[in-house]
Amino acid sequence: MKATFFRMTMCLGIMALAAQQVQARTCAPREDIVKRLTETYGETRRGIGIARQGAVMEVYASDQSGSWTITVTLPDGMTCLVASGQAYENMAEALPPNA
Repeated sequence: MKATFFRMTMCLGIMALAAQQVQARTCAPREDIVKRLTETYGETRRGIGIARQGAVMEVYASDQSGSWTITVTLPDGMTCLVASGQAYENMAEALPPNA
């Protein structure tokens, strides 16, 4: 189950980095972003991964509302909102074996 979650998190990280290159984002100090996600949306951290050049990708979600947010924190401490949406669900399905 942990391996599956790790793989899913890494896939989300790759998507986040791709989106980061294309779209303008809202960025602020990490403490401010985390506080807003927690207090305004009831989201808590569900996954984390290391991206290119020391960036950290995180997935936040709320069990209550189903909202989710992907953030990327740069080495300088700035955190950018990369993507967000609704209907978040935890998954524990097995991935097919490598071909």
